[in-house]
Amino acid sequence: MKNTYMKKVAVACVATFAFIGLHNTTVEAITHYEVVKVDSLSEMNSYNDEKEYIPYKPEVLAQEATEPTVEETPISEPQSAEPVIETPEKEVAAPAVSISNVEKDLFARLVEAEAKGESYEGKVAVATVVLNRVDSPEFPNSITGVINEVVGKAYAFSPVQNGEINKPASDEAIKAVEEALTRQDRLNDSIYFYNPEIATDTWITTREVVKTIGNHVFAK
Repeated sequence: MKNTYMKKVAVACVATFAFIGLHNTTVEAITHYEVVKVDSLSEMNSYNDEKEYIPYKPEVLAQEATEPTVEETPISEPQSAEPVIETPEKEVAAPAVSISNVEKDLFARLVEAEAKGESYEGKVAVATVVLNRVDSPEFPNSITGVINEVVGKAYAFSPVQNGEINKPASDEAIKAVEEALTRQDRLNDSIYFYNPEIATDTWITTREVVKTIGNHVFAK
């Protein structure tokens, strides 16, 4: 009886010590357990592989998320300045014949009367004929002399004869005179022009034709 009782007591003691040991092991395991919070699978893998504790600091993560990313701008190499090439100013062509304003006005009025209704090119051509006559030894050596020349019993230009030359010149006629004074094209030295529809002098039609512009034939 006594032995049976002692066995029960021994078994109870062993069970008690076993329970106490299991309890201490569980507490120790819970005490050493680390709670690690990671935000991504890559951080979890890094923690598992390197066995390193990563502290969880939410205030640091929030600050890193709100900080703007500054991109570095590559510094370009300074480019060499290209040499500045100065463009020479275009020189204004000087008039081939120097005339006064009074003579220029007379010239423009003749062109207006002779080439009224003709194109601008036709007006320039009439002015060119006058200048060619100034250069020719067959005619007077000035613009006024050429315009007022008398051939036989009449003026060489009909507007001088009938008074049409006394009317004011148009802006286009004035411009045509300005261009004729500076242009290089002298219509192959033409010194005559006429309208074949109204010309009465048959001699003029025998001259060498250089060009026809509008209603006028230019010849030399």
